[in-house]
Amino acid sequence: MQEKIIKYIEEELANEEIDGGLEITEDLLGSGILDSLGMMKLIAFLEEEFGCKVLPEEMVIENFMTVAHMKEYLISKQ
Repeated sequence: MQEKIIKYIEEELANEEIDGGLEITEDLLGSGILDSLGMMKLIAFLEEEFGCKVLPEEMVIENFMTVAHMKEYLISKQ
């Protein structure tokens, strides 16, 4: 799961080259890897790839700040 998320971010969304690869605990917005539009694209990818619906009240930074947070969130949705 986390490998698919990392690959999508690195290949499709990253605003800059990520030296050494993306760490699962890296703050995606705070570090500038993603902007708000990139985050929305990422949420759409997660919904399609993992077959879940992200409700508006679940679109909070705590669920999507890092790949590790996304993994925990997606597991909780199963």
